[in-house]
Amino acid sequence: MAQPDAPEIIRLSLAELEQLLAELARLLPPATYQLVEGLLRTLQWVLTLLDEKTATLARIRRLVGGEPSEKTAKLLGAAQTTEAAKSPKARAKGHGRKAAGDYPGAQRVKVSHPEHKAGQLCPKCLRGKLYPLTHPAPIIRIVAQPLLRATLFELERLRCALCGALFTAPPPPEAGAGKYDPSVGVMLALMRYGAGLPMYRTAKWQSYFGVPLAPTTQWELIVAASQTPALIYDRLVGLAAQGQVLHNDDTFMRVQSLRREITTAAREDPDPDQRTGIFTTGLVAQVGERRIALFFTGQHHAGENLAQVLQQRAPELAPPLQMCDALSRNEPKAFTTVLANCLLHGRRRFVEIRDNFPQECRKVLESLREVYRFDALAREQQLSDAQRLAFHQEHSRPLMDELKTWMQEQLDQKRVEPNSGLGQALNYMLNHWEALTRFLSIPGAPLDNNVVERTLKMAILHRKNSLSYKTLNGARTGDVHMSLIHTCALNGVNPFDYAMALQRRNCSGLIT
Repeated sequence: MAQPDAPEIIRLSLAELEQLLAELARLLPPATYQLVEGLLRTLQWVLTLLDEKTATLARIRRLVGGEPSEKTAKLLGAAQTTEAAKSPKARAKGHGRKAAGDYPGAQRVKVSHPEHKAGQLCPKCLRGKLYPLTHPAPIIRIVAQPLLRATLFELERLRCALCGALFTAPPPPEAGAGKYDPSVGVMLALMRYGAGLPMYRTAKWQSYFGVPLAPTTQWELIVAASQTPALIYDRLVGLAAQGQVLHNDDTFMRVQSLRREITTAAREDPDPDQRTGIFTTGLVAQVGERRIALFFTGQHHAGENLAQVLQQRAPELAPPLQMCDALSRNEPKAFTTVLANCLLHGRRRFVEIRDNFPQECRKVLESLREVYRFDALAREQQLSDAQRLAFHQEHSRPLMDELKTWMQEQLDQKRVEPNSGLGQALNYMLNHWEALTRFLSIPGAPLDNNVVERTLKMAILHRKNSLSYKTLNGARTGDVHMSLIHTCALNGVNPFDYAMALQRRNCSGLIT
């Protein structure tokens, strides 16, 4: 079968794209427009990648489709792994059947034996006495129900046959003070911003169980449940500013009202230097033994949002350790930090070119795997920051020093073309070597920025399922709830229980 002719390649400038989208926004329904906008921006993004000299088909394939696994054993093949990596690995926790203790939210019903009681003679031997065991025999029963359950109280009404006076039964205490219990807004916020469930899906699910809840009503309840979390969010920003280690990164986001403003501004004044991106910044702060997660959505980059946080840092504190990738936009311009770069970002450059340079990439990947193995051992042994530093200096420094020497030799001895994919990967590592190896010189310095990249998955899930925020106020509400939900998750706290405790304290006037 003959190949179809290639279509004419049409290239648009950023200003032209924004003008086209503005015209389409007036012609298309909102849902269709969002889909077309996403497709056009994806095409623009891919074409921009193709224009970069560093772009490879492997990199574009990974960015678009995702890498199934970046584990060294998967990348290089089981036959090429070292002996240390072949050691049997303990089975991860959380696999297999769940025990009764894994259901803390289950309603517990005590069932007594219908025929026998403690203290009675054993019906089998007729000599010993029965006594209760400490642990009963558990049976778990799980049933389906709507996310939100409704109770209809039918209050009896009596009317006098002579004078017509009406008497209505008083509502029971469980009827509450209003139609919606405070837990409803908390649950809706948790489902939308913690689980990524759009409001229209919640409305559909509720309709299946005969308890309707329109999306507009859901939003009103979420807003009502956001007042106290917003106060806590502002306090968390102040606490995060005092952290010893700050992780930051960002991802693109969609905010409909802000996008319209940007499009209008680009049409009226097509300035090529005007910032048109919208981002959600994720920030994770290590404050003592606790971690704080924060989200910021708008046009500011990660470094600018970090600078706003650091404005609240106590002046007597030393500069914090900042972990991020090597993009300059991640650094706060007005504040001094001790910069540490993500080691996995450097490693990923070799993952992308492993098919073209298998031997050289295997050298790098296996060396870094050993470093991560030593870091895992330090966690297993629960070493302090100082002990972990000494452990890495003893075991990881020789590996990293040898790797640095080998990399430099590849370039100095002209074994690698500097402009090739391998040459650029080597130069990236060498140019950022000090920031990439902070874990060898600073106690508590992390190896990578994985904690904030996992944090940003919450915002990415919202972007994927809900497509966009409608307004900046909606984005602010999402930032507040995502920050509290993920902070709870990082510290082993149930986010629903925490949010309900906030609501109870607010109703008691304990939070101002």
